[in-house]
Amino acid sequence: MMTTTLTQFKPKRHERDPMGNDVTWKYPENIVQCEWLSKRLDDENVRIFDCTTYLLYRDKDPSKPYDVESGISKYKESHIPGSAFLDLQNDLSKKGSPYSFTLPDFLDLKNRFQNLGVGDPFHIILYSRNGTQWATRVWWMLFVLGFEKISVLDGGYDEWIRLSLPTEDSVRKFNPAKFNASFRENIFVGKESTLKAIGDKSCMLLNALTKDIHSGENPRYGRPGRIPNSLNIPFHKLVDSNTGKFKKPEEAAEIFNSMDISSDKTILNYCGGGIAATLDAFVLYQLGFKNLQIYDNSMSEWAIDETLPIETDKL
Repeated sequence: MMTTTLTQFKPKRHERDPMGNDVTWKYPENIVQCEWLSKRLDDENVRIFDCTTYLLYRDKDPSKPYDVESGISKYKESHIPGSAFLDLQNDLSKKGSPYSFTLPDFLDLKNRFQNLGVGDPFHIILYSRNGTQWATRVWWMLFVLGFEKISVLDGGYDEWIRLSLPTEDSVRKFNPAKFNASFRENIFVGKESTLKAIGDKSCMLLNALTKDIHSGENPRYGRPGRIPNSLNIPFHKLVDSNTGKFKKPEEAAEIFNSMDISSDKTILNYCGGGIAATLDAFVLYQLGFKNLQIYDNSMSEWAIDETLPIETDKL
């Protein structure tokens, strides 16, 4: 994968699973620590972006299960020094889509990113202040465009504050960057591919939503339930509840192993709107899984389409 910046990083120490096998992050350069970043705030080759977005959940409106609120106001109050803001819904999602975060056409997305200062020759650091899933969403959006000098800040803004590291409130905007795209077409998929995956023995469907939504107890997205034959690993299970940092590699591996998630199959990740699923997919990628997909509009689209199958825990 990324070869130009490997020497900048100190990989995480080796861990071992109960069988004595090494379990490590396969691409440790894609996860950086606050301490590492704090020493590079003046590095002109590093560009930092706040990706914060808030979801304000509604009741009894499956066509719009939540309102989206940009994190720009919080960014203006305080942020990591030198960081700019990426507005996921307003600047990096498809205009006119009935869903909040639909991925734009790749060429359009590439142009948007480079105009915001994302691209060569910079090492891009992504963080959020309300869950790592916002950073992993943008990470995957860049990865599918072929850009690889991207890292997620482990623990995000909360960890930065916990360590009493400096902040500022001045707004930063970067000059446009160069972006040599090389599109990866088969990572973000739609409902047609997802429908085919239900009966495909070479594919496993993985729901990153909370257990109550997966089981059908919570009808947040309209019809209660899940895509048939899917397993459930809620995205928040993969981060430490106290620090917001990724769980250790062997802990994450055990979570997937306990559900018999097999690396020889394609893992199609989904959630409510294509956000939480990117965290599951990112951790799987770090554990060495090669065949990963993300259903972009996820249950926001699936649950309101009566022609698509759905199942719950109820008989």
